[in-house]
Amino acid sequence: MSILGSIVSAIFTHGKASATPASTPATASESPAPTAPETPASAPTSATPEPATPSAPVDIDAVLTQLAAAHHERLDWKHSIVDLLKVLNLDSSLAARKELATELHYSGDEHDTATMNIWLHREVIAELVKNGGKVPADLQH
Repeated sequence: MSILGSIVSAIFTHGKASATPASTPATASESPAPTAPETPASAPTSATPEPATPSAPVDIDAVLTQLAAAHHERLDWKHSIVDLLKVLNLDSSLAARKELATELHYSGDEHDTATMNIWLHREVIAELVKNGGKVPADLQH
């Protein structure tokens, strides 16, 4: 999988998990709902997994802030591509960032890592938005 694919997958997997409302557990006095379908036509519908919900975008800020809070280091994912990668437990090495730059068609000087890192962060955020993520306005460029 590409590095960008790994980033998107990691965030959206966490986002879908946290966006799924936790149902309250049934108490002993409640009877469970019947599990057998009443008609054969309803069986495929009830067995079908929940469709992707483009109307409910993943809150990138909430997901990454929650992951950063659980991390052993203080990470500033909102401003640093290195920290964003670390929050996701992905390789944040220079080699990995150069590979990500190639994936995203960076045309600048890869030896100017500060400029490349700023560009990478901006592009990754833009890609998250393109893939259905919701980011704060101050992160959108």
